[in-house]
Order: sequence, then structure tokens, then C-alpha cells
Amino acid sequence: MTAALRSKLTGLLVACIAFAGIALGQSSQTEEGIPVTDPTVIAKCGGCHARDERGNMQRISWQRTTPEGWQEVLKQMILLNGLSLTPSEGRSIVKYLSERQGLAPEEAQAVMYDIERLSHEETGIPTENLRRGCTRCHAFARALSWRRSAEEWRLLAERHTARYKLPPSQEAIDFLAKAAPLHTPEWDSWSARAHASKLAGRWLLTAYIPGRGKYYGEMQVDPSGDDDFQTSVHLTSVNDGSRVVRAGRSAVYGTYAWRGRSKGSDPASPAPDDLASEAREVMWIAPDQSAAEGRWFWGSYQEFGFDVKLRRASSDPTLLLLDRSSLKTGTQANRVRLIGDHLPTPVSPADLDFGSGVAVRRIVSNTQDEIVAEVAVAADASLGKRDVAFRHSVLPKAIAIFDRVDYVKVVPDSAMAAFSDQTHGRGYRQFEAIGYQRGADGRPHTDDDVELGPADVTWSMEVFYADKGSNTDSVGKVSSTGFFTPAADNPDANFDVWIIATAKSEKNNNGKPLVGKSYLVVTVPTYTFNGRRYVRDLDRWVDEGPAS
Repeated sequence: MTAALRSKLTGLLVACIAFAGIALGQSSQTEEGIPVTDPTVIAKCGGCHARDERGNMQRISWQRTTPEGWQEVLKQMILLNGLSLTPSEGRSIVKYLSERQGLAPEEAQAVMYDIERLSHEETGIPTENLRRGCTRCHAFARALSWRRSAEEWRLLAERHTARYKLPPSQEAIDFLAKAAPLHTPEWDSWSARAHASKLAGRWLLTAYIPGRGKYYGEMQVDPSGDDDFQTSVHLTSVNDGSRVVRAGRSAVYGTYAWRGRSKGSDPASPAPDDLASEAREVMWIAPDQSAAEGRWFWGSYQEFGFDVKLRRASSDPTLLLLDRSSLKTGTQANRVRLIGDHLPTPVSPADLDFGSGVAVRRIVSNTQDEIVAEVAVAADASLGKRDVAFRHSVLPKAIAIFDRVDYVKVVPDSAMAAFSDQTHGRGYRQFEAIGYQRGADGRPHTDDDVELGPADVTWSMEVFYADKGSNTDSVGKVSSTGFFTPAADNPDANFDVWIIATAKSEKNNNGKPLVGKSYLVVTVPTYTFNGRRYVRDLDRWVDEGPAS
């Protein structure tokens, strides 16, 4: 075995600890288990997982995870052990285990970015060995989406030792047993509460769509069964006023884990980024059920999506968002559109507060849904993010005050796109150019830098190791809005590409336009690993049940 292959398999050993399902095996549990009382779980799982006098089922009672994790376990039992389930039985088992042996809201929130299929720079990984071993194949959040007893982490390591004929990573076992134990204060507190999904009614909704900007509107939630809901969504674009209408259905696990899907009224457009496309909905609901946030996504690689935030509607005046993200010092007569709900008419400049150094000169217009205000920014106004308030309704860090744009950053700063073949669709990528101010420390590219919002740029691309200005049609094209489309013909090769954003007006100290770059790999079609497949499978369970 080569050193490279051994290194790769060692990484797989560590990474797969997080994915492995419940395997048969003898154990000597020393921690208190979680008794199983559901008749369906006992009937369908009890043949392999013995139940003791306390109601604990072998292996099952010492594990907790997300709805996606429990679904994956059931799939493994169906495929590997011949478990027979009807769709209703499968849904019942996933629901029971997700609620009784799921994650506490605080535990789930920490790993939501992975379930939402978001690119996320993971920090807090304790050692470089763990980083290389785990994140080579998947986000580190995959491991932390499970909670197990110390004995369960050991047994799973042994299972992988047998599979790969390699010694286990004791470092990974020790870390996961400490970082992701079965019993936590958060879970003890959450499981002791009475749970009921009281989500019906009208919700105020804001969304951000990369490349298209801000949207606002509402979602009507109507119950259709126990923790099942029908939804109707109406959104309006801040940029151009275009409207999006969507309808969907969802299941909620443990009162906070929203899993569903929705689509627009006319999802027949051939455009891959059509906002009427059928989308997978993953949201985290606050424990008091007053707010929610998450992502609705679609695409061969889940590359398209709405980043959404919801709050319960009330009769009180509520600010939702502003039409702009920043204001420059020393400017006058800036028009700012404040969008909200149940706004009174009329309002006065004194009703609005942008903080010190920003004066509201007059109210240009005012309806129940929006206020257009004219504001002036003092030359010496303090820089940085600040709250905006309308009476008692406050938008935290809603606008940035800046003196100049110090640099332009292309996001994502590294990405992948894919050619198509007979069985795989193309993988696209939307890029955005975001302006930044240097922050309080006076140095750009540090943690305190202030995001100013989308920058006005021109887009271009260059292929590594190719002459500057050479033809890139065989790789793909980037549009005037930063949307990259791979070439229709698959060249059966990989390409390293720079996606380049050049500012139209902002310049550096040398008088040259600010430039930002993103590193893009355009590759042959890739199969998505289990971590991506099972989220889509859970969606089928909501509507149709599992495949036989």
C-alpha cells in the first residue's frame, strides 16, 4: 500500500465515524441510555437491537442525531440488513427518533450550515490531523451532527478498523467523545420541556438570493396533520419589484427542525436558476417559535437557493429590511427605503433613528409597507455597522457607514462547477463582488473589516496556465451578473480558473480599479456522496416515503 493511499484511507476512517449507522455488535455501556417506547421502533428494530429491562435498545439508545442522520440509518438497515418498512412506518420512526433522540436546538444550530448546503469556513477544529482527516471528504459539522456515548464512538471506530484494516484514530475518538457526548446540559434541558409545534399563521419573510439581492414578503403556514404544514409564500424583489409565489409542504421535527419542499406557480422555465424551481427547505426554528432561519435550495449540486429569515407577524409596526447596505460619510440627500409591516401613516423624521452622525432630513413618502427617507451623513460620522430603528422596531446592524471602499472580495472565494454528461447535469456557480471597508484597526483583510454590500463591477475569467486573453469558451462563460455557466461540451478535463471582478468606479491608492478574484475549479461530473444524497431523500420521505 502506498503512503498516499494509506493517508487517504486514514482520513476516511476518521471521517466516516460521523456517518456510520447503527451496526450490530456487543457493547458494555456505562452511561445511561435513552429508553425507546415507540411501538413501531420496537417492532421494526427490536429483532436486531435487543431491549433491556429499562427499555434501552442496543446501540440505538446511546445515539442522537438529526432527522437526516436517522434517515440515513434506516436506509442502511433497509439496504444492508433487509429491513422492510412501509412509507408511513419509515416516517413514523424518523419522527420519533428525531424528537426523542435528536439534537437540542442549540446543538442543531451549530451545524445547520452543513444541512443547508452552505459553504462555510470551519474554525475551532483542534488539530491539523483532525482537519486533514475529516474535512478532506466532508464538513467537520458532519461529525458534530451526532451525539454518542463514549462506548459508541469506540465501537464505531472498531467497525471502521475492521472495514479498512487500519488502526483507529484515538485522537478522533477522544475528541468526538468529549465534543459530542450523548448527554449534554442543552439536551437535558430541551428534552425536559413540553413540545408542541404552534407554527400556524402569518409569518414575515425576508430572503437574500446571491446575484439577485434582497426580497421581502410573507409566508402563510397552515397545519395539515401532526407537525405537518402547508405553506404559501409571496416575495417581492427590492431591486426590481419582481414577484415570486411559491407553495409547499413540510414536516417539523422536535418543534424546531423544519424539513420540506416548495416550488413556484410556474416552474417550467429551462433556466437552472429559475426562482420557481422546486426547492428543498431546511430551517431552524427558534425555541420560542417566534422566528426561523435557513435555506431553500436546489440544483444538481444544491448551488442555488434562498437564504431566508422569518418572524411572526403582529399588529405592531415592524421593520424588515433596508434597500441599501451602506452610506458614505459626507454625503447629502441619500434616499433610503425602509420596508416593513403595519407601518403607520404619517410618520415624521423623528420616528427614525440611524444613529449619531446620520440625520433624517425629511420623509419622502410613506405607506403601511414602506418609508422612503432622505438622510445626510456627517463627514465625521463614526464608521462601521449600526442599528436602524423605527420607534420600537430595530434592525440590528442594518447599515454600514464608510469613508471609502478599501477592497473588493469575490464570494465565494473558492468554488467548484461541473460539466455535464448523460446522467449528471451541469453544476453552475453564482458569484458576487462585495465591497469592504478596512475596519477599526485601519488594516484591510482583517477580522474587523466592514462589509458594505454588492459592488458595481465588470466580470471576466482567466484560465490558469493559459495566455492572458486566450479563448475560454471551452471552459464556460461568466455573465455580466457574475453567473458562471460551464461549457455545454464536456472536455473530460479539469480547469483551474480565476473569476475576476473589476470595480467600475472604486480605485486603489494608485488610481487603478479595485480587483477581486475567486478560485474556481471546473471539473468533470461528480457523484455526490451520502452527505448530499440523503437530504434529498428525506424530502421524499415527507411526501412519498422511502424507496423500497
